[in-house]
Amino acid sequence: MSAQRRAWDAPLAAWFAARGWKPAAFQRETWRRYLAGESGLLHTPTGSGKTLAAFGGPLLQALADAGAARAPEGAGPRVLWVTPLRALAADTARALAQTAGDLDIAWTVALRTGDASARDKRLARQGKAHVLVITPESLALLLSYADASARFRALRCIVVDEWHELLGNKRGVLLQLCLARLRRLSPETRTWGLSATLGNLEEARSVLLPHAPGSPLVAGARPRKITVATLLPERDGAMPWAGHLGLSQLPRVFKRLFDVRASLLFTNTRAQAELWHRALESIWPEDPATLALHHGSLDPRLRAAAEQGLRDGAVRCVVATSSLDLGVDFPAVDQVLQIGSPKGVARLLQRAGRARHRPGESGHVICVPAQALELIEYAAARQAIARGEIESRPPPTGSLDVLAQHAVTLALGGGFDAHALFLEVRGTHAYAALDPGTWQAVLDFIVQGGRALAKYPDFHRVVRDDDGCYRVHDRRIALRHRLSIGTITADGAVSVKYLRGGGLGSVEEGFLARLRPGDRFQFAGRTLELVRLEGMTAYVRRAKGGDGPVATWQGGRMPLSTQLAREVESLYAHPGSHPEMRAVQALLRIQGQASALPDRGRLVAERVGTRRGMHLFLFPFAGRAVHEGMAAMIALRWGRLAANTFSYTVNDYGLMLTLAESAALDDALLRRLLSPDGMAQDLRDGVNLGELARRQFREIARVAGLLTPSLPGRAARSLRQEQASSGLLYDVLRRYDPDHLLLAQAEREVFELQLEAPRLLAALQDCEGRTLALAEPRALTPLSFPLWTESLRGQISTETWQVRVKRAAAQLEKRYARIAR
Repeated sequence: MSAQRRAWDAPLAAWFAARGWKPAAFQRETWRRYLAGESGLLHTPTGSGKTLAAFGGPLLQALADAGAARAPEGAGPRVLWVTPLRALAADTARALAQTAGDLDIAWTVALRTGDASARDKRLARQGKAHVLVITPESLALLLSYADASARFRALRCIVVDEWHELLGNKRGVLLQLCLARLRRLSPETRTWGLSATLGNLEEARSVLLPHAPGSPLVAGARPRKITVATLLPERDGAMPWAGHLGLSQLPRVFKRLFDVRASLLFTNTRAQAELWHRALESIWPEDPATLALHHGSLDPRLRAAAEQGLRDGAVRCVVATSSLDLGVDFPAVDQVLQIGSPKGVARLLQRAGRARHRPGESGHVICVPAQALELIEYAAARQAIARGEIESRPPPTGSLDVLAQHAVTLALGGGFDAHALFLEVRGTHAYAALDPGTWQAVLDFIVQGGRALAKYPDFHRVVRDDDGCYRVHDRRIALRHRLSIGTITADGAVSVKYLRGGGLGSVEEGFLARLRPGDRFQFAGRTLELVRLEGMTAYVRRAKGGDGPVATWQGGRMPLSTQLAREVESLYAHPGSHPEMRAVQALLRIQGQASALPDRGRLVAERVGTRRGMHLFLFPFAGRAVHEGMAAMIALRWGRLAANTFSYTVNDYGLMLTLAESAALDDALLRRLLSPDGMAQDLRDGVNLGELARRQFREIARVAGLLTPSLPGRAARSLRQEQASSGLLYDVLRRYDPDHLLLAQAEREVFELQLEAPRLLAALQDCEGRTLALAEPRALTPLSFPLWTESLRGQISTETWQVRVKRAAAQLEKRYARIAR
């Protein structure tokens, strides 16, 4: 490289050299492209230097412009750094400030998140921060002020960190709208996204940069080598056939934790994390402070303490959920353990990468199976990682609730011209197909709530003034709107606080409603006694000993990704040399001889009779949501042919349909029940679409602003109150305005997102092309047993679910003992 080529990045190269580092090729490429005026998407693993890659261009530009006229005081940020995580924001701000300071660039770096200090919020509002680290929600909030155009006129660079985490949800849609507004306010602004590896990187770039087609995709450092190990059973048949907690592995996990200095132990749900923390605490030989808990319902202060303990080496183990999937690196972490199935290739890679984040070391994860079939999922994940196959994250489109919220935000932030905003919005990926009629319906909604709500002043939020501009004039509406900006919704979260002392976090209202004062429960790694429940706050005291239920949260189960499900299905018939597959040889032998082994070209079905009736088991490996819609559709079609009473249970591998009265079943009938023809209408008829749409409407109404938030100083609204309000609105609209845009969206989201109708149709078409293996085993098989046990959960019994499952499993293992040998 010539001296002339070196000169352009000399200041940063010298800064690197002073620390014994050397800029990576991808960092230099990103700097060069930024200085050339380009936007782009950088995809690189966490910890490879992506922050410096994105920040280096603006720093070099600042150094080059040092002699030029300064932007006036209060002109707003030069760099806007958007992050999806508040926990990540503080560390990012610290790193950016240190780098700028080392280069003698007099930039003020401030936070604008829900956790920001009063000083940082003031700097952001007054436009006195040169670099602003912000969440999508806080960015939308800033755009709601009339001086937004002045505050962002000096903006030169937008960095969207962890873009893959925003791409597939409504937070990403909200950000798309905010970015479109910023491009209008500051047309010369360059935008750079930072992302982990995705299965749809080109689409991710197009969604982020719809205004700049063909922008560069910069590949970062080569992914660190990731190794996947499994805590294999010590002998054949030692793993249970069903279950998901994995506490039977506690002694072996405990030993692993004390083989190294620091560990991260990941679970898939908050309740599972609480249970594992409690189990470990009961046998923990060291200071209890060296064992920590981390999940999204804990108070930020408790989460921050766990993170700091990992940084400074004071904590030996943190039991965590996806709340630690992202964030700053923890070089002190020696190992990662994954309890149960990771449910996705990308998730396992993300978690494995949290260990040994030190130069030259590979990522490593130890998988801890909760039941035998999860061994196959670990082998499948390793196989997919070796081939570099990662899940895609499809971006949502046409979310009119988010668009309505954004329109009110801009009406509040100085007002907007309807046609100009229509063109601006059409420039985003999410609303590229927006038509003038739908846009007019959105305008009518924000002005009067729609035809049925036009007589109620509370829904008249925006006024079309004489000059044709849409504005908000009512200060009360302005306050309520700013309090409700964002797309993150949570059902009935009750704050948990000590009688004397700080907060511990929040649990769902439905869980606490089952407790009475004096009852004990487990939360935040503590045994607590409920003293009283006031509004949406539960006051507690620390209980001395004793027991109690562990706090639970609805909707905590992660679905198995399509990518991993296909790998799992293939391994049943083609096990390869994976150690996990050797460990389940006996199980596969039982499945193959009693019924059939799944394969990509074979659909396994089993007809089994028990004392509860006739069961049809079907294994398309299409995921829990698809199987739920498929089961409802099959029940409807079968019921049309012959009256019967049906119930069903689903998991990620398949479904179980139970018939009260036995019925004949052959290949031809099963093919008919699985036909893709008429799927949409049968799905509508087979599920309670109205009730599902009613529930979904509550979330949409919150985002769109129909459900107003509690004002500061007022008691928070309970889940029951909110359900009543949204239910009343839903019924009024259904009766008097059935074409209301939000009703249509609720039904579409149920159909496409909850029931996953497009994936269901694809699954039915896939089933149509497979050979059918319909078996009638004399007993439950390894594949059907987990579905059967899941169906026991709702039954009334004097025995626990675990006892009943254990007894049934022992009977089956005894029956199949000869085959297993």
